[in-house]
Amino acid sequence: MDEHVAKSVTEGLRRRGVDVVTVQELGLQAAEDQQHLERAAQEGRVVVTQDTDFLRLHAAGISHRGIVYAPQQTPVPQMLRGLMLIHDVLTSEDMIHHVEFL
Repeated sequence: MDEHVAKSVTEGLRRRGVDVVTVQELGLQAAEDQQHLERAAQEGRVVVTQDTDFLRLHAAGISHRGIVYAPQQTPVPQMLRGLMLIHDVLTSEDMIHHVEFL
């Protein structure tokens, strides 16, 4: 979970049984976005973000295990519904080098 995403989204996913790790928990707040993608790839995780810089990295061909992008100001309930749908429908293999938009 990128640092721009509301804590309530992380908490809501955890209450629903989703394994979530935040940038803050990993001590990566000051790290470059590409480092976030690299760490997520090492752990086989998808990055959830509201930062368009991740979309630029994807467009530049930077390797990743998946990005879920929600525009700033996306309501928390909408994010939770979308993230749960993605979690329930797509496999980790489906998300490799793929972007889902909420």
